[in-house]
Amino acid sequence: MKLKELMDSLTYELIKGSLEQEISGIVYDSRKVQEGSLFVCLKGFKSDGHAYIGKAVEAGAAAVIVEDADACVPYDITAVKVEDAREALALVSVKWFGNPAKDMTMIGLTGTKGKTTTAHMIKKILEEAGHRVGMIGTLGAYIGEEKIPTRNTTPESYELHSLFATMKEKGCTHVVMEVSSQGLKQKRTAGIVFDYGVFLNLSVDHISDGEHADFEEYKACKKLLFNQTKQPIINLDNEYSREFLELTENPFTISCKEDADLKAVNIRNLWDDEILGIAFTVEGKVQGDITVSMPGIFNAENAMVAIAIAAFCGIKVEDMNKALRKVSVKGRTQLIRETAHFATFIIDYAHNELSMESLLHMLKGYEPKRLICLFGGGGNKPKQRRYDMGKIAGKYADLTILTTDNPRFEEVEDINNQIIEGLNVYNGKYEFILDRQEAIEHLLDTAKKGDIVALIGKGHEDYQEIKGVKYYFCEEEIILNHLKQK
Repeated sequence: MKLKELMDSLTYELIKGSLEQEISGIVYDSRKVQEGSLFVCLKGFKSDGHAYIGKAVEAGAAAVIVEDADACVPYDITAVKVEDAREALALVSVKWFGNPAKDMTMIGLTGTKGKTTTAHMIKKILEEAGHRVGMIGTLGAYIGEEKIPTRNTTPESYELHSLFATMKEKGCTHVVMEVSSQGLKQKRTAGIVFDYGVFLNLSVDHISDGEHADFEEYKACKKLLFNQTKQPIINLDNEYSREFLELTENPFTISCKEDADLKAVNIRNLWDDEILGIAFTVEGKVQGDITVSMPGIFNAENAMVAIAIAAFCGIKVEDMNKALRKVSVKGRTQLIRETAHFATFIIDYAHNELSMESLLHMLKGYEPKRLICLFGGGGNKPKQRRYDMGKIAGKYADLTILTTDNPRFEEVEDINNQIIEGLNVYNGKYEFILDRQEAIEHLLDTAKKGDIVALIGKGHEDYQEIKGVKYYFCEEEIILNHLKQK
């Protein structure tokens, strides 16, 4: 493809060379440049692509896209200057792959919490109705059951459109993706028109060097999704919902608390051998009874978003309910059904005070005989986080098993001593079992009917990081293997 074809949706200045240059591929990592590549110079938090133009030329790059015209002056290469190289990468990627997103129904989710769970709910409902679905998010990219590893919740734009092309080729009719604030800030989704864009919720998070300068910037980045959305869907049950409503002309609203286009009423807990979840009735533009195999009112909110999307896609409420009764997300209040005959075990990714309190407070509402939690603290992370998590465990759990998480370059005993300081605020009962596998197996041998056991912190992760080495470690496998031996 010629450079001028790739550039025809951009505003740019040709610094040197010719737009008739034939392009063999697009890269933004100089180590991946091949003969004829277009090298896009991205400015990152730690490095600047302009510094690698020389290496790209040596490797055979045919052209570069730059923000700094002076950076390309010494090199004999076609150079195009743009105001925003990240946006340029996104738009040339759209052209390179033939804009496959326009041929599928695009669903984008933004929010501080719940994106992963809601994406899985939407995917499950659409598949129940016979659609082939692509999904992109925190746990990777999926085409049906096939998993494709990704580096970020919202991958870089070139990877996104490559994934879309693969999804289209493999017959996907719908794509549901988590749209992170970083993805929006860095223009990774530029050029995508979302058929449905969802605001789930907003709370303080991701405020740090390399992420967002402050909460206002974080919020502003979340709002960017609705500049490229045909049909906005807004969850009203958040203190910032009204700000997002003001951005949109034709919002569709959902709520578990107030009048909306869809409202969940009579929300109640369900707990038996098959389900640790919730049930509710939907009123409004969809009507019917729903059961969700994931616990907590926040999952009622997530399910309502999925129901709204499904309604727009013409799916019957019976199919929605059938899917939501079966939905499960690895590492997100994941119920291990194989233990149900003697105790209820769940695996969850909660790894800070806010997420841990949300989880344990919710589980306490099921009134178990004992609420038992097992967790450790991440090494080389803020010490305050460990104290806070210990305090929450002491407040809600009847028993805490302290163990190893990802100690990295710290000693597990030191980490857990800081957790114990928090546990002591509420005189929380605890035991210390250093080896996490041994700790899990101990609970499998001692938990009783009516107990809820929450394995906290690892979630979907399949490793433990110790002294710079990642060791394979999957909690679900440990449970299932131990049960076979019992």
